[in-house]
Amino acid sequence: MLLEIKNLTKRFGGFAAIQNVNLAVERGEVRGIIGPNGSGKSTLFNLISGVYKPQPGASLMFDGHDITGREAHEIARLGIARTFQMLRIFQGMSVIENMLVGHHAMIRYDMASAVIGSPKVWHEERRARAEMMELLAFIGLADYADMPAGELSGGQRRLLALGRAMAAKPKLLMLDEPGAGLSPTNVDILLETVLALQQRFGLTVIIIEHILKLVMDTCQIVSVLEHGEKIAEGRPAQIRDNHRVIEAYLGKEMKDEEVRAYMRSA
Repeated sequence: MLLEIKNLTKRFGGFAAIQNVNLAVERGEVRGIIGPNGSGKSTLFNLISGVYKPQPGASLMFDGHDITGREAHEIARLGIARTFQMLRIFQGMSVIENMLVGHHAMIRYDMASAVIGSPKVWHEERRARAEMMELLAFIGLADYADMPAGELSGGQRRLLALGRAMAAKPKLLMLDEPGAGLSPTNVDILLETVLALQQRFGLTVIIIEHILKLVMDTCQIVSVLEHGEKIAEGRPAQIRDNHRVIEAYLGKEMKDEEVRAYMRSA
């Protein structure tokens, strides 16, 4: 088991954004997290990645390490990387510079070496740039390496955000609505890239996404949140026909057969 979460709760004042959530993700798995707006999906990511601290009594174990309440940079060093729903690329920096920012924790020289201009620094910077160029080639952005990131298209920016997360060489990659704002063609390109990265690097991937078809076609297991609680979990075919999931998304007004048709076509 790569990630195991028990009794996870997060309150903001009297509001429980996440309540008693249990989650277990196998190594190499592609997991989907879905749910209506406000169901707690992004809060869950923020708790796993250390942006938020959970309420007492929670347990988060990652790759044999207890990460409960640890700082975000410590969790990242253990091998968890994520993207955000709102893109956080450095638009005034070049594409390759954005990648190198994501890779900075992997740099293998100290401050003293940098100050004295040790040859080790030069060799390490060459290695880092070569690795990032190889990764850019894999995701299809090598030709834009020296372009300011702010000049990229929306689809290319999403790919850059993905590449920058991969630059940290994670074991677990968490994607928060990677298809937001993209055309269907660009969503397909992004998904193909994610799955290619997962295969090449043996990644475990967790995807939050509102595009249900994307999750259903990509993920092996889907977990469903509503009002901060996990209400269902299973393979995509099981989730499509889960009555409680259907109600969470669409209410009770539509006939079951109409709702199921919607879930399959969404």
